[in-house]
Amino acid sequence: MTTVEALFEEAAGRLLAADPALEQGRMMSATGIKIGGRFFAMVVRGELVVKLPAARVDELEASGTGRRFDPGHGRPMKEWIGLQPPDEAACMAYMAEARGFVGALAAR
Repeated sequence: MTTVEALFEEAAGRLLAADPALEQGRMMSATGIKIGGRFFAMVVRGELVVKLPAARVDELEASGTGRRFDPGHGRPMKEWIGLQPPDEAACMAYMAEARGFVGALAAR
């Protein structure tokens, strides 16, 4: 079985190669991908963690697809969700969705 870290590395490599506006950096002891200085995806404790609109996070959590991300201070973050994508295509889809959301925020 492929790990979430491996799926993330593959998807991140493809995104970084295709979009010069993206860069890699460190956030919360994790390596993540950002646009306009804002992070949108990383792997934390074996989960893909992406920034999405709060309503989308609610939807994914309600469906059992993911759970709201808690960085460790006991207060889950409203626009971040932890996921276990089954394959690289799903990982890429979540990361692309997050990139679109954060890219729109960064452009404001």
